[in-house]
Amino acid sequence: ILSLDSVRLDQVAARFGTPTYVYSWDAIEARYQELVGAFKNTRHRICYAMKANSNLAILHHLNQLGSNFDIVSGGELERLMVADISPSRAIFSGVGKSVSEIDFALKAGIGCMNMESTAELKRIETRAHLLGKIAPVSVRLNPDVDVDTHPYLSTGLRQNKFGVAEPEALEMCRHAHQSQNLEILGLGCHIGSQINQTAPFIEALDHLIKLTHQLSGEGIDVEHLDLGGGLGISYANEVELDVGAYAAAISEKLK
Repeated sequence: ILSLDSVRLDQVAARFGTPTYVYSWDAIEARYQELVGAFKNTRHRICYAMKANSNLAILHHLNQLGSNFDIVSGGELERLMVADISPSRAIFSGVGKSVSEIDFALKAGIGCMNMESTAELKRIETRAHLLGKIAPVSVRLNPDVDVDTHPYLSTGLRQNKFGVAEPEALEMCRHAHQSQNLEILGLGCHIGSQINQTAPFIEALDHLIKLTHQLSGEGIDVEHLDLGGGLGISYANEVELDVGAYAAAISEKLK
């Protein structure tokens, strides 16, 4: 009899009908705790990407574990708030933030907004000024890092639509630092999904660290580096990313 976490799925189907989506909380928690353990000796913040699954029960349980959250829409922010999770624990990513979403996030007290372009910087700055707010922001760098994944899952190459090149990232950070309505908190990147090697993450991190040192030399200090990318898992015969080696390599770079 087919079951999941000791729950018989035929009984689930009989009770709720089909199709019904069933998730393994044990698997989600184990993955989260694996990451927490791997980074136990390094200051870190794990953000659950809600675009993967915004089920309210999953959000509630992750919140209890101490997770933070990465969102890409106003709807996801609203779901966090329905789950009684503070918007201050969320990073608002994504290339298509509307004016109404920016306003909603600023009024709610979003933790940080990832800026994907100079145009978006100006849009956030304008809305913050009109609302009398100081927007906490970060800049998404496109590190031009190639990864061995499906082309549709790659997000860190120059030809991808995500993030900005280093010269523009520097100018955006400088502008935010001088702005009365922006507070520059961090730098980030996202190089793709289903990545099963550590090397691309480290190459991307090197770019972030280099940019951080350049900004620090100009008196601009950032408090966090957001190293994005989906850790590869085994769907069939794929090699899973070694989380321990991944965490150790990142931690070594940040010493």
